[in-house]
Amino acid sequence: MMDMDAQSFAEQFDVSRETMVHLTTYQALLGKWQKSVNLVGPSTLAQYWHRHAADSAQIIELAPKSALVWLDIGSGAGFPGLILALLLAERSVEGAPCHVHLVESDRKKVSFLRAVIRDTGAPATVHHMRIEALSEARPEPLRQVDVITARALAPMQGLAGFMAPFFNSSTIALLHKGRDWQEELTQAAQYWKLDTIAHPSRTDAQARLIEIRALSAR
Repeated sequence: MMDMDAQSFAEQFDVSRETMVHLTTYQALLGKWQKSVNLVGPSTLAQYWHRHAADSAQIIELAPKSALVWLDIGSGAGFPGLILALLLAERSVEGAPCHVHLVESDRKKVSFLRAVIRDTGAPATVHHMRIEALSEARPEPLRQVDVITARALAPMQGLAGFMAPFFNSSTIALLHKGRDWQEELTQAAQYWKLDTIAHPSRTDAQARLIEIRALSAR
């Protein structure tokens, strides 16, 4: 997938006009806040639709259509979690709306995420804490997590530890991993039993989306 603009993104992912308005609002807020808060690499701002929106959106097609509760850990500027929330806003399962829980410990990034949610109406909740604290608290909405996502947060071995408290027999993880994905899986396998599938990334030929369908400590 080559670099893209808003129109080609909408066509590629079959996005409604209303959702595109919200994604464009997100883009504008990202540019505005980036002037005072380091949210993303400055050089990637001009590649928003490819580097951030499309890279995040490709997860949708790999996730179960029945997934209601999503957990995005280390959300940062909201990729992929907030993009997913906006794309899932028009989806429901048997009348129940999808919802994305964003976990971020940095105060300024939390403020940014909440500003985007406020201005776009994204079906998302921000948890201002470290993932370890959230796993101990286990609020009611996170007793059954359907999909866990993360991008550029930690090596696979560390991610497995973050995710394990939220995993059950119906949970899957969809994780962005770069060119070292095979080495990360090999190292993680020394400590964790992982049932994985490596899906090619649509935005980076050397990257993979790692799907985990079973996770337990060795």
